[in-house]
Amino acid sequence: MMLKSYGLAALLLALPALPVMPSAPAPVPAVAVPVAAPAVTPEGHTADQIGRFLTRFYGAHGPSDHDRRHHVSEVLQDRQLTTTESDVLLCARNKPQDIGVGPVTVAQAAGVGWATVTTHWDSGKTDTFTAYVRLDSRPIRIDDVICAG
Repeated sequence: MMLKSYGLAALLLALPALPVMPSAPAPVPAVAVPVAAPAVTPEGHTADQIGRFLTRFYGAHGPSDHDRRHHVSEVLQDRQLTTTESDVLLCARNKPQDIGVGPVTVAQAAGVGWATVTTHWDSGKTDTFTAYVRLDSRPIRIDDVICAG
């Protein structure tokens, strides 16, 4: 038995006619809409922003009542309610004579920035603790404080 090759043309003639679909309308080009710049970069607060915030937050003698209410994480506010023997934001029982904020380190992958805060006391003694700020906090706020000792 010998097979004949009819080719593609014969095959197409054997197929039933397919309905022709109307073409879809041409897509409308997108229009660029200006967007206001976010208050923080997509990566979060910068080291400079965190440093300025911590310096203002702590001031010379500690945070104000307003800052304690509006610029402190709920976790720290709750911790202060259960810690009556000291101020969790200052790691101390009293108000210091002066406060200094060191350089800020930012860890983008961890989503946090931190700085060492030094408190100066009337006795001439100094203490340090570390203040942490989440990079995505809005408004910017203290997320945690770890006392040195």
